[in-house]
Amino acid sequence: MPGVDPNDPLVTPPGAGLDGWFGRCLAAVRRGWRLLLPIVLLTQVLPAALISALTYAVDPSADWEAAAADGSALLPDTFATDLATLFGVVIGGTLLFGLVQSVGWAAGTWVIARQAAGEPVGFGEAVRYGLRRALGLWAWTLLVSLLLGIGLCLCLLPGLYVAFALSLFGPVYLFERQPPIGRAFRMFHDRLGLLLGRVALIMAAVMVATVVAGVVESVGSVPLGVDPLGSPGSTVGLFAVIVVAAVLSLPAYLAQQVGLVVTYAEQRAHEGPVNAARLAAELG
Repeated sequence: MPGVDPNDPLVTPPGAGLDGWFGRCLAAVRRGWRLLLPIVLLTQVLPAALISALTYAVDPSADWEAAAADGSALLPDTFATDLATLFGVVIGGTLLFGLVQSVGWAAGTWVIARQAAGEPVGFGEAVRYGLRRALGLWAWTLLVSLLLGIGLCLCLLPGLYVAFALSLFGPVYLFERQPPIGRAFRMFHDRLGLLLGRVALIMAAVMVATVVAGVVESVGSVPLGVDPLGSPGSTVGLFAVIVVAAVLSLPAYLAQQVGLVVTYAEQRAHEGPVNAARLAAELG
């Protein structure tokens, strides 16, 4: 396409195919891993580990099992309170995590785009940009999560459709500064096969890393018993398992961050001339 640089470090030109897209994803990781890793660790991995630890701390299942074992009533008197506390911690922690995560998504996008354009970047500057854009991105993330939840409640296929169709809502919001849902839907349907393939690869990488981390946490917590917080030794062991599992999930966050930004840039190239410098300027 006229006006599209075939050697642009971020924008995959039309016709470059999967190799061009994958090469730019790897190049973005090579350029930015020194900044992207601490951003992902602080805004994705650490909050996820804290939520997991808090969930274990308020999980009442050990007390319920103990009550059932000694012949007490089927449901303890504190059942409703315990359940409400558990749900409150999980929901509240997830909402707060989403806000912190939005800081990371915005900061990481800023790093990827500016580095591709050859502009200077720094950790502090990236975080400050993330803080400026986080609230709006978080609000749209909540709405997209609600739509995804409705889709999954209807059936698995509608949920998957929403996940794919709205996969680029974050880059759309950050780069174009407009309500992203309708625009993300249009981008998805305009080049259905191309975007479907890219997002499927990203989701596959995310799922593999997430499953590995989940298996490690599940298997690692089994020897600690039903009440892993019952003794100092088992508590330390539990937190070690949580930290290891959280770190193993880091590739999932990194793949999603880089893959979606590069995919968005490719979609823009199909619509008209664009390059890394222009995209970096659009972030502001």
